[in-house]
Amino acid sequence: MAFDLDTDRIHQLLNEGVRNRVYPGAVWAVGDSDGTRASGTVGILDPAQPDEPMRLDTVFDVASLTKILAVWSAVGTLVEDGKLELDVPLGDFWPEVHGHPLSPVSTRHLLTHTAGLPLRANLKNLYGTDPQDVRDGVLHEALHRPPGQAVEYTDRAALILGYLAEHLSGEPLDELAATRIWRPLGMTATRFGPLSEASLPRCAPTELDESTGAHLRGTAHDFSARLLGGACGIAGVFSVLDDLAAFLRHLLDPDQSPEPPGFGPAWIKESLQIHTGRLTPARGLFWHPAPETTPAQNCWVHYGFTGTGMWVAPADDRWAVLLTNKLYYTRDREPLTDVRNAFRRIVFA
Repeated sequence: MAFDLDTDRIHQLLNEGVRNRVYPGAVWAVGDSDGTRASGTVGILDPAQPDEPMRLDTVFDVASLTKILAVWSAVGTLVEDGKLELDVPLGDFWPEVHGHPLSPVSTRHLLTHTAGLPLRANLKNLYGTDPQDVRDGVLHEALHRPPGQAVEYTDRAALILGYLAEHLSGEPLDELAATRIWRPLGMTATRFGPLSEASLPRCAPTELDESTGAHLRGTAHDFSARLLGGACGIAGVFSVLDDLAAFLRHLLDPDQSPEPPGFGPAWIKESLQIHTGRLTPARGLFWHPAPETTPAQNCWVHYGFTGTGMWVAPADDRWAVLLTNKLYYTRDREPLTDVRNAFRRIVFA
């Protein structure tokens, strides 16, 4: 398919976001199954150091993109290895949840946010600070409603799936993701935090940490990730543009990877389609149909709270990444939502 992209409009859009203090800076790329076709940067890394521009190799706290880069991918490896069936109730094969409210919930319910999980997410207030107490609390909590009745987004789904992946693989989630997904794809800069001191100068700062008076840098913004040591299914991954490009390129052409990761075309195809029937909002398997698009357009997206996002459109053989540290300024989502939607319209027009 011919590749036509108005990069001037992209830079105009993203520079306007810098001027409007939506984010200090941004890094973006667009590509297809052959690789990256266009990329660029705007703005600065840190307003406290105005002479330091954003760079293509800036390291970002990708927040909820962790759910795709680690959890969704890890579940795919387990499904394709024959260790996990999406529609089998968790209590049938996971002793830790057998006999508890989570027992009738399936993996598909979790991946589509239809499990009926509690919507409360403040783990410390609910369960304390001990990781085992948090795990027990999350896995044994009463459901909010019976599974399959409604689509309700909650971070708990990813946390539970991360625990499930560890249970079935016998490996911590960070090691499973690194060995089965990131290393085979050459994603050498992708890892769970906290990052080493040497990585911090290249890392985009996020929200102000009131306890230290400094913006978080190299430490996950998400409190649950920090509470659980930096690695969990909710958040905690740091990555760079080139690594995300390699990941998305694999989704469009799984056969091009010299050392394929643990999931392939069957899992990708299964995930990038609607699984929620008439329930709204429509969901695939952890991927969401992009706003302002129809399922027939087959454009899928996942966002991170810190200001990150990635899109993939198999029918168009196109992917896109937009990385910002918008959380440096505000938690208000609307300004960045407008930029993201305009970016998608340019890229996938």
